[in-house]
This record gives sequence, structure tokens and C-alpha cells, in this order.
Amino acid sequence: MKDKKVQFITRAGLISALYVALVFPSFSFASGFFQIRFCEALTILPLFFIEAIPGLFIGCLIVNLITGCALIDIILGALITLVASLLTFVVGKIIKNTVLKFIVGGFFPIILNAFLLPLIWYLAYGKLEIVYIYNVISLLISQSLSIYLFGIIVLISVKKLMKTK
Repeated sequence: MKDKKVQFITRAGLISALYVALVFPSFSFASGFFQIRFCEALTILPLFFIEAIPGLFIGCLIVNLITGCALIDIILGALITLVASLLTFVVGKIIKNTVLKFIVGGFFPIILNAFLLPLIWYLAYGKLEIVYIYNVISLLISQSLSIYLFGIIVLISVKKLMKTK
């Protein structure tokens, strides 16, 4: 039992650390109207590991802190990641086909971030950078690129890792 807890905490910590580390190559465009975060590719990990849920939440919290977000953005942005991770985990349990699982699982971080982050920015900064719909469209595009384009690398890596076990 103790080994399972240690494994859970270790894997969650590694995912969190990796999430934070992967934001640095894209640091100059990790925040703002059009944001590409390589670390968002990791949001598919709850499809395979429950430990990814707290790992992504803590990683997002740290990234939002170091990118200089407002306090409400730091907290609510991380909570969006937490909810998206939980929903992605459920998809991973329900859908067995890997490709469909990947497509549907990636949907939640994209949609939740795209529609909720502009509202948080409004609360945090008192104005939208640009009209709400433009923020939504921008985030739909940038999150889709981060998750589906870079996430395929994560998916292939996880599947290979799982085959070697």
C-alpha cells in the first residue's frame, strides 16, 4: 500500500515538474491573446494516469505564478486545468479506442480554457484584451495546436512506454 502512495506522489510530482519545465521553451508566447504552451500537450495524460490530475493542477498553478498572471487568473486558471483533467480521466476510463480517446480527451482542456479564460481575464484585468469571441477563437486555435499537435508526441511516448511494461 505504501509503495502505491509513493508511486502516485512521485508520478504526480514528475508530471508537475515536466509541465513547468515545458513552459520555458515557449515562455515568450505562453501567455496572452495567442498562447502556445508545449506543456499543454501533457493534458492528455489523465487518459492514462490518475496521478496526472494533481500533477497538472499543481504544474499549471506554478506556471501561472511564474508567468506573472493575476491572482484570480492563477487560481481559476489552475482550477480549469483541474476540471479538464478530471473530465479527461473519465474519458480515458470510458473510451477504449486510443485515437478516439485522444480526440475526445483533448476536447476538455481546449473548450474549458477557450471559453472560461477570457472571462477570468475580464475579472482579473477589468477589460478583455480584445472582444470575447476573438479570445475564444484564439484560444481554440492555440490550445488545439498545443494539445493535438504536441500531444500526439506524448500519446505515442505513453503507448510505447506502456508496451514495454
